[in-house]
Amino acid sequence: MEHIVIIGNGISGVTAARHIRKLSDKKITIVSAETDYFFSRTALMYIYMGHMKFEHTQPYENWFWEKNRINLKKGFVNTIETKSKTLHFEGGDTLQYDKLIIAVGSKPNKFGWPGQDLDGVQGLYHKQDLDNLEVYAPNNEVCKRAVIVGGGLIGIELAEMLNTRNIPVTFLVREDSFWNGVLPDGESGMINRHIKNHHIDLRLSSNLKEIISDENGKAKAVVVAETGEEIPCDLVGLTAGVSPNIDFLKDSNIETGRGIKVNRFLETNIPDVYAIGDCAEQHEAIGNRRPIEAVWYTGRMMGETVAQTICGNRLEYKPGHWFNSAKFLDIEYQTYGWVHGTKGKPDYEKHFHWIHSDDTKCVTISYHRDTNEFLGINTFGIRMRHETFDRWLTEKRDVDYVVEHLAEANFDPELYKHYEKEIKSAFANQLQTV
Repeated sequence: MEHIVIIGNGISGVTAARHIRKLSDKKITIVSAETDYFFSRTALMYIYMGHMKFEHTQPYENWFWEKNRINLKKGFVNTIETKSKTLHFEGGDTLQYDKLIIAVGSKPNKFGWPGQDLDGVQGLYHKQDLDNLEVYAPNNEVCKRAVIVGGGLIGIELAEMLNTRNIPVTFLVREDSFWNGVLPDGESGMINRHIKNHHIDLRLSSNLKEIISDENGKAKAVVVAETGEEIPCDLVGLTAGVSPNIDFLKDSNIETGRGIKVNRFLETNIPDVYAIGDCAEQHEAIGNRRPIEAVWYTGRMMGETVAQTICGNRLEYKPGHWFNSAKFLDIEYQTYGWVHGTKGKPDYEKHFHWIHSDDTKCVTISYHRDTNEFLGINTFGIRMRHETFDRWLTEKRDVDYVVEHLAEANFDPELYKHYEKEIKSAFANQLQTV
């Protein structure tokens, strides 16, 4: 019986295993060094915030794996020997495969800062990170201040988590406005103000120089590069992005760049070896997408796609129109299609921007300067329907059509009526067009 081994029990690896099982009777083994069972990584913050327990983040009961004949092996893979199709584990044991799916995800970026490996310095990615937070930041007596380094989605999540336990937070962000590599200026400015309104000490244009240790090897302060200021703290959160977790492949003959190089079928340069999820890097980016996408739903889609290929239906990975969603403290964010940040915006892309007077709701619509074709939309504080925008992008609707029919895309038409008139008249005036 053909043995499929999957390294990594995140959303990509587990989706692949489930779909291979639906389609076949192949032997399946999932290998993980992190936890015994699959859990929802995006829910880690809610455990710390007291909204749920760890077991609530496990979508499947523990009996599910045995019932579906999916073997689970806990262990850390040291090396992969592709000639003999063998995994070598840290403990010395080995495992043979017929086909291998690598789905090992990401690790938080570290940039060689002095003190980056001290106790009390961590990312927010693994279950172990959550456990460490309970040690170093259980309350504001043990942790009198936390410093977060890096202003992305994980950084804002960590700030919100610490905020719920009344732990003061200083937030060092390299950019001159929050996440403005991704967000247009109007939105980024609104998020700056929202963070400060939550009594978070947001420091823009600020880089970490070093982390200072106490006599026991634990972080006690950080130094800001630009000013030399020393900020005492008991926890340092490193949230300056993630990168593929592929150090263990450096001596293998599997081709890597920043991630594991794959073609459109998620195949590596080695026959019978595939890579999916955060650790996979497309040889050529798909449309405007990045070659590596550390996004939950693309991981799931890659898992479904590779399962088809492994079960005899060789299928190309086609992620469709870009979308994503997140939360900035109290403000929900959704994006569909392409709305580039002000700095990286192509010449042909024009923006219409509307912001509500309460400074917690805004909409940015991007469209083509010459054809008026609708290219994408960002919404903050107003919930929209994915399938509506997906359809309009496929139908290549123009921007006038989208503005006229925005109510159809809204989750809450009654609530939306309050804004609809204002958005339409702002669009008609084009006063706020960038």
